[in-house]
Amino acid sequence: MFDGRVIAESDDVKVVEGMVYFPLDSVRQDLLVDSPITSRCFWKGKARYWHVQGEADIAQNAAFAYERPWPLAKKLVTDRVAFWRGVEVTSD
Repeated sequence: MFDGRVIAESDDVKVVEGMVYFPLDSVRQDLLVDSPITSRCFWKGKARYWHVQGEADIAQNAAFAYERPWPLAKKLVTDRVAFWRGVEVTSD
């Protein structure tokens, strides 16, 4: 959830280093806005980021994914998106 909107929903999540990764197809793509920011993880590879659009606010660089994860992380983060920076992840 962010700013009154459900961004993603799935029972098929993976937790890696405390971050919850949702399947890409469970994420509302219409609420993600491309960001020019990237980062690198020594074992997951290069991450790309999106801003997350809420009802009235935007969480800057609050969603990220590893589009071509390195071998150690492939089974964990391929085709998955994680959230942070104000996006609330809860479980039922």
